[in-house]
Amino acid sequence: MKRIGVFVLGAILLTTTALRAQAAPDPLVVTASNESLNQLLVFSSTGALLHQIPTGGQGGVGGNAGGVTVSGGTVAVVNFGSSTVTLFERTGDTFTTTQTLGTASAAVSVAFSKDHLYVLGTTTIESHRRGENAIDQAPDGIATLVQADGSAAQVGVAGDQLVISEKSNTVETVALRGGAVTGPTQSVALPPNSNAPFGLVTRGANAYVTIAHSDEVSLIKNGRLVALVATGTPGGGGQHAPCWIAVVGPYLFTANSPSRSISRLVATGNNVVIDELVAATTIGAPTDIAAVDGLVAVVDGDASGSRVTQFSVSADGTLTPVSRASIAAPINGIGIVR
Repeated sequence: MKRIGVFVLGAILLTTTALRAQAAPDPLVVTASNESLNQLLVFSSTGALLHQIPTGGQGGVGGNAGGVTVSGGTVAVVNFGSSTVTLFERTGDTFTTTQTLGTASAAVSVAFSKDHLYVLGTTTIESHRRGENAIDQAPDGIATLVQADGSAAQVGVAGDQLVISEKSNTVETVALRGGAVTGPTQSVALPPNSNAPFGLVTRGANAYVTIAHSDEVSLIKNGRLVALVATGTPGGGGQHAPCWIAVVGPYLFTANSPSRSISRLVATGNNVVIDELVAATTIGAPTDIAAVDGLVAVVDGDASGSRVTQFSVSADGTLTPVSRASIAAPINGIGIVR
């Protein structure tokens, strides 16, 4: 009887392991074609282009990050030329269009929380509540940006506020109440020589914001600048214009557009330090970066076209290229769907 029990238990464990393996599909990398007829582009982990799914809107956005964002199996894509955002839901290795939201100004960047979708436009930031089956069409909060001059770059959720970058030398926050945008946007005080905030990534209450033209990465917490590190050095050394940024475990990875490189930094609760100035290189100038545990995906582009490059990430932060896909479209945004 003991032998039978052990055999049965072993069979159950094997079956459970197999079912779990079946329930964990491979990650997919998604981006947007950003053309006049915008499309969601879906890539396998080996770099194969699996699907091109129309968003129903127009592309045309540039100089931003977070034009594609992911929450579980849900993907949001900005349609800059149409002032809309299209939502998709993963089914197997493809996606189904679920809805389209109109936005107050031309959409450039999107971010999810557990109960809201946030849309950064050229002049506004707005919140839309997430229901069980859909996202509300009407915003439950909206505010005008500090500059509102078309230089909006990216939005992220940091605790009970949003952090927003505008390339015209402004990082700002706006309060969230019950997840809804509440009150006016407020500027974060930056050093006088800090020039052109671009990309950002958030974790908890921390926001790590790149100050591209000053070759700096900053840590913003509770509406205050608490740390600043330089990635470039006077006289031309270092890596220049860290435009876009992603986080994996303790590591920050910046995509340095003119240097065509990726730098690795270490992030703590109160500081940022450089770990490796050139952790990887790209063929063209990188325009966005995304990460999940064990995987980093980067978009780059030049006169020859665009590329999506995937890197594995080891425990010590080492990046190893695993695939590269080329496409003629001026693609924008990057996300990884687990």
